[in-house]
Amino acid sequence: MTEQATTTASSAIEENVPAAKSKVLPRFVIFAFAGMILLTLLWTKITPWTSYPIALLSHVALEEVAPMWVRAVHKKPGQIEVDTSVGVVVPNAGGQTADVVVDADPGRYAFGLPIFLALVFAAYAANRAPGRLSKAIGGYLILLPIQSFSLVMYLLMQVLVAAKLDIRTLRVDSWQVESIVFGYQVGVLVLPTLAPVLVWLLLDRKFFGDVIVNGWKRSLKAKAPVSQK
Repeated sequence: MTEQATTTASSAIEENVPAAKSKVLPRFVIFAFAGMILLTLLWTKITPWTSYPIALLSHVALEEVAPMWVRAVHKKPGQIEVDTSVGVVVPNAGGQTADVVVDADPGRYAFGLPIFLALVFAAYAANRAPGRLSKAIGGYLILLPIQSFSLVMYLLMQVLVAAKLDIRTLRVDSWQVESIVFGYQVGVLVLPTLAPVLVWLLLDRKFFGDVIVNGWKRSLKAKAPVSQK
């Protein structure tokens, strides 16, 4: 009787553990979407300050990768302005030329931060995953150079557009222009949304493996008998 009772209790526990874990994934999805909305709304208010380090990194990067163009970089919360030495003809000005000036909001491609933070805190809300604060800070620091790359590519692309991709005006080789165009496509169209998810997977891979991957496998096993019938 004792052995039978022990076996029955063990079976009940084993049945309850997958059932409890199966509820974690839906909770994570709900908390993630809700967190993205709320944190994005908050981020729009504080992005001039949280994105200022991106402007600092971009300033250094611009002077390193495009010293032939950059004359001066002016920064303030919410804006970065680059004075260049690229001269273009001013329309309807009798052939006069003017140096190109480009500007941007450093937070333009930093919207991945609220996405990343929403995933981090959704994992805690769904399953009490540890180390939330350290992962949030670490992810923020990892995202800074990635977002800076996107901003630099955007600014350099604006210089190319202003010069109408004229190699003589830009004083560079064609492969350099092609590299900037490719970097712009990656940095502007791909990285802003992909990078926060990849950084979260890097820092929270245990939660991803235990909850999401295993939950997906359990759902497939649960559907298998139905398919056979």
